Amino acid sequence: MFDFSKILPVTVTNELNSPKIAIWGFILFTALMTWRSIIHMFFESYGFHGIANFIVLTGDPDPMPVIYRFFSLWGNAQLIFCLVCWVVIFKYKSLIPLMSVFWVLDWGQRLFLYPLIREDITSIGEYTKDITPGVDLAPLPFAIAVVIFLISVANKRES
Repeated sequence: MFDFSKILPVTVTNELNSPKIAIWGFILFTALMTWRSIIHMFFESYGFHGIANFIVLTGDPDPMPVIYRFFSLWGNAQLIFCLVCWVVIFKYKSLIPLMSVFWVLDWGQRLFLYPLIREDITSIGEYTKDITPGVDLAPLPFAIAVVIFLISVANKRES
């Protein structure tokens, strides 16, 4: 049923011997993560205030340009990983199970680390309007990534 040797294939090809939904699910998930990365990188003030719910900080000098640069760098790191995923989609589909493991780790660590640092997250409450979607909604992309991973290591049904 599941072939976990697909995670690290002996030969890397542009073929994935898994149900087609694994490829399409991975494409859709990567597209969503790419959009998220672009928002963080290029529309950092909207992403920081409109989505992540942080308030505008004031001061002299204005601290927001530095904060936006850090937020933009985070988006840049996310975008680089997404670009690697796009290369896999177009040239090395046999690596989709491995890349899915990375998505599971990326989103899964939020489920395990955020409860451990919940006190730190709530202590920044004076700087936020609400909890960030990356904390609040982490179970959903984690579950989607797990499903994509499991489908990607599943064997195709014989016709």
